[in-house]
Amino acid sequence: MVHRVVYGSIERFIALLTEHYAGAFPVWLAPIQVRILPISERHHEYAKSLASRLNELDIRVETDERKEKISYKIREAQTEKIPYTLVVGDQEAESNRVAVRRYGQGDAGEKMSVDEFSALIQEEIKSKRLLKANLKEE
Repeated sequence: MVHRVVYGSIERFIALLTEHYAGAFPVWLAPIQVRILPISERHHEYAKSLASRLNELDIRVETDERKEKISYKIREAQTEKIPYTLVVGDQEAESNRVAVRRYGQGDAGEKMSVDEFSALIQEEIKSKRLLKANLKEE
C-alpha cells in the first residue's frame, strides 16, 4: 500500500475550513457561488443566459430548472448555504434584472440589474470579504 501524507493534510485542512465556516463558506470560497431559480419553465431561457453571462466572469453558478415550487427551491438553496440565490420571473426577464437573496439575510427585497449584481459579487470575491453569516456562532 502506498501512503501519501499530502492527501491526508488536504483532507484535514478542508475539514477545518468546513468546521470553521459551519458549511456557510464566504462567496469567494464557496463551491457554488450563485444559484439561479427560474419561477416557471418560460423563464428557463433567461436563467440560462444569465448563468452563461456569470460563467464568463468566472463565477461558479448553477441553474435549478426542476419542476418544484419556488419556495421549495429557495429553502433548499438556504439549507445548502449557497451564498447568493437569484430568483427570476416575468418582471426580471422583461427588465433584465434579478431578485437577490443572500444567505443568512434572506430576501433583500431589492431587484438589481445584472450588471449591478455582477459588480457586487466580483467585488466581494476580489476583496475576500467575510459576512457574519459565514462564521458559526460559538
